[in-house]
Amino acid sequence: VQLVESGGGVVQPGGSLRLSCAPSGFTTSSYVMSWYRQAPGKERELVADERNGGGSTNYADSVKGRFTISRADDKNTVYLQMNSLKAEDPAVYYCNAKCSILYCYYGMDHWGKGTLVTVSS
Repeated sequence: VQLVESGGGVVQPGGSLRLSCAPSGFTTSSYVMSWYRQAPGKERELVADERNGGGSTNYADSVKGRFTISRADDKNTVYLQMNSLKAEDPAVYYCNAKCSILYCYYGMDHWGKGTLVTVSS
């Protein structure tokens, strides 16, 4: 049971990246899916989350209008589309799945290992 992120890399300011979070060994239908990020020397912060299969989303003020969290058609893989990347966006981006009901058979809280996003000209 794990989350596997991908899609990080190096991009120029103003560029775009799409991160993917694929669950392995479980389905995410009963989980709130979130993206967090942690820059060097800073605490991990919430970037975006979504629940109810994408029916409700929430974004950090710093990324509103630039980032979009969504689910794949199979409602399992979660994406973070990042547009207009800025110098303050570089960080390791982590996917999180947090159980949204009283009990989830595959565990209450899962983290991926992270994917690095670098913004550089």
